[in-house]
Amino acid sequence: MTSSDLSRSTSLRIQVPATASRTPSKPLQASSTNSVDRLSKPFKCPGLATATRASDKPARKRRKVNYAGADGTVDDDSVKPYTNEDRLALATRDANRFPSFKVKDKEMTFRQRFKIPLINKSSDAYNSSRPAPTLGMRQGATFVVKPLHDPSGEFAIVLYDPTVDDVNEPESKEEATVDAEEQKPKLDEPLVHKSLADILGLKKKTEGRPKVPVVIDPRLAKVLRPHQVEGVKFLYRCTTGMVDKNANGCIMADGMGLGKTLQCISLMWTLLKQSPEAGVTTIQKCIIACPSSLVGNWANELVKWLGKDAITPFAVDGKASKTELISQMKQWAIASGRSIVRPVLIISYETLRLYVDTLRDSPIGLLLCDEGHRLKNKESLTWTALNGLNVQRRVILSGTPIQNDLSEYFALLHFANPNLLGSQNEFRKRFELPILRGRDAAGTEEDLKKGDERLAELSSIVNKFIIRRTNDILSKYLPVKYEHVVFCNMSEFQLGLYKHFIQSPEIKSLLRGKGSQPLKAIGLLKKLCNHPDLLNLSNDLPGCEYTFPEDYVPPEARGRDRDIKSWYSGKMMVLDRMLARIRQDTNDKIVLISNYTQTLDLFEKLCRTRGYGSLRLDGTMTVGKRQKLVDKFNNPDGEEFVFLLSSKAGGCGLNLIGANRLVLFDPDWNPAADQQALARVWRDGQKKDCFVYRFIATGSIEEKIFQRQSHKQSLSSCVVDSAEDVERHFSLESLRELFQFKPETRSDTHDTFKCKRCRPEGTQYIKAPAMLYGDTSTWNHFVNDGEHGALSKIQDLLIRQETGERDVSAVFQYISH
Repeated sequence: MTSSDLSRSTSLRIQVPATASRTPSKPLQASSTNSVDRLSKPFKCPGLATATRASDKPARKRRKVNYAGADGTVDDDSVKPYTNEDRLALATRDANRFPSFKVKDKEMTFRQRFKIPLINKSSDAYNSSRPAPTLGMRQGATFVVKPLHDPSGEFAIVLYDPTVDDVNEPESKEEATVDAEEQKPKLDEPLVHKSLADILGLKKKTEGRPKVPVVIDPRLAKVLRPHQVEGVKFLYRCTTGMVDKNANGCIMADGMGLGKTLQCISLMWTLLKQSPEAGVTTIQKCIIACPSSLVGNWANELVKWLGKDAITPFAVDGKASKTELISQMKQWAIASGRSIVRPVLIISYETLRLYVDTLRDSPIGLLLCDEGHRLKNKESLTWTALNGLNVQRRVILSGTPIQNDLSEYFALLHFANPNLLGSQNEFRKRFELPILRGRDAAGTEEDLKKGDERLAELSSIVNKFIIRRTNDILSKYLPVKYEHVVFCNMSEFQLGLYKHFIQSPEIKSLLRGKGSQPLKAIGLLKKLCNHPDLLNLSNDLPGCEYTFPEDYVPPEARGRDRDIKSWYSGKMMVLDRMLARIRQDTNDKIVLISNYTQTLDLFEKLCRTRGYGSLRLDGTMTVGKRQKLVDKFNNPDGEEFVFLLSSKAGGCGLNLIGANRLVLFDPDWNPAADQQALARVWRDGQKKDCFVYRFIATGSIEEKIFQRQSHKQSLSSCVVDSAEDVERHFSLESLRELFQFKPETRSDTHDTFKCKRCRPEGTQYIKAPAMLYGDTSTWNHFVNDGEHGALSKIQDLLIRQETGERDVSAVFQYISH
């Protein structure tokens, strides 16, 4: 039999009868005809499971392959399971181990027309809705954009909602003209090398991509109080241009203790981790500038609120050498993208001013200026240095934005948002001078009207970029605070020295305008109000020996007698009795604050003589030791119950909540300095009622300073707090008024008020209707009428005990709630 005959017989043998199609199908058997038919199928090459074909030509009819034997049977091997040995043999065969590729003809390759890869062949356009794949690799997966945190979560606080905040404003004709001009080729500019994405037309078009909500981290959201949530939203809107696209700065002027630190940490952490573009951050770096005493506190606060492993701040705490610090600063400045290990730089104003050149060219996303009233002088080196940084967003933190005058207020506003109010001369002419004339008690009705108009105009511009909440909010969360202004009579020794000095030829010459050292004379009187031992009486007050008491011995001649002689000072006598009563009847701790380190020396002697444990913080202490000292004092089990503090070194930002009593021994010319010092104990974390005392020498220059503070604080209340009914009690004092002495008065300040709630002798018969913290004329007023007077019923036991003494003449009292 020939091969042709064999093929014909085989084909006849495997034909299926026509009647088979009409009969119902039966289960397949290995030897059945149906099994042979099923195994006769077209061969398909393994490949992509896609319906599209690379070629436009019609497909060739595929030849059927018969897997049956010549006799129509199928070998048993065809149904045996596929084993690992078979897979291994297939993978290790020579064709797979040594693959061969057909070499293309180079002439044919070069004659082909170049086409941009990854372009849709049907439309000749790149689909921007899909992410661009990496060249040489297969198409990447498409990821659904979503926010970092769930905006519908339990503690979710949404700062940006694309459905509400993303409102497309119509483009003005001027902007359209500018954009058209920018797109025109500029022949005089050098050519810039384009990236591969630009050349291939794969540059990302973020405009068309959907935006996602920006949500505060839940670990922060769950601890924020309602007023702090409002503050974080304000900060975010200002710094991201949602308030004004041409301004990215603001001032947070909340009162002390309202949690400005936590609010700024929430803002910083949100900007470092999120933006309306999914997977993209708003900023990469942040600088926190603060007083040197607060560098460690900021680092601790970051760890406290975010956790130890969340962020690693770069805190310049003075431990590194100058060479090491320069190297570290350079590394921090040049780091970008994933190479940024420590995104937050915490540094003091002084150190930042010294190394500003190292950071000048580095783009900084956010600058936080804690205790930002350091920037009140536009001509200062600190202001100039920080303003030279390449910073996109600036936030100033200050509980007291107005300290002395409106020009300082302008410096802060101009730093946060340059050119918002024009130049300094324009601001002074349009706003500062009219407002000051309107606040002057000697001003006319026209001045008052014009001042109110300019104040309203200034407020309308500024209020969008400044947020101010007072300490009244804390009444919901903190214990009651009783604040007292204690007017202390000077001792007979002090009175004699004071009268001798103001009647001396030097002062008389000074008041006639011939003297050249008024500040020296003022400093002598301020020290005398504290204690005579602060002066070298023979040199500072020549000819005053006739006022010396019989037992007086100059400090340098006392030898081993280290007693402080507290009876030489009225204020020191009151303080001595207060400390003794605290130690005897309570378990409270107290903070003693003064502007003079010499006064702190006297406090230290008093504590040592009486056996009181004390700690001291002044400008001589290094930054690294300050925080350890504060932590030691705040420890409830600590033995020290007195903390001695210099107002210049530690008046800002320190949390001394281990104490619930505070004495400010002498006033400062700057009311902001005093307000900062007074806020050290009534802060978050305080569990006990707080008692604060401001000592003022009755009828002396200290009362004049206190009155001048009231004028400045009244001005601050007008501009920042927008209070409308602040009474204009004082005219600006001349130099002659500072040296007036009224020893017979109980309170020269109260006499100036012309208070209608008190009788002529000073006894209050109408209770204060509403106490305004910045206006002491609205406080409760007491005079010391003895053990049966109104002062004997005051809430504080330390003040009550003074009714049996002559050292306290009057008391103003403020109650928080």
